[in-house]
Amino acid sequence: MATRITDDCINCGACEPECPNGAITQGDRIYVIDPDLCTECVGFDDHEACQAVCPVECCLPDPERVESEDVLIERAVRLHPDDAQLKALVAAGTFPSRFRR
Repeated sequence: MATRITDDCINCGACEPECPNGAITQGDRIYVIDPDLCTECVGFDDHEACQAVCPVECCLPDPERVESEDVLIERAVRLHPDDAQLKALVAAGTFPSRFRR
């Protein structure tokens, strides 16, 4: 499931540089996450980086975009076609994922 940023966002910007996919941008009132770019950090971390740094805990799972680990890792590989380390981790089945904690 993609992550979303709720209206509780205080526009601090802590989340934006943490996203490995560039999915987080500043919107009109709050930061927003492009669900087509969000991989929930699967392939990069065993937790969602935006959630870890958000001081008001407004980066939450989007219940309307439930996605499997397979879908998320496929998206990560598609978004980072030149990332040899990611490809090697995927091939070995050892990529980081919150699903594997």
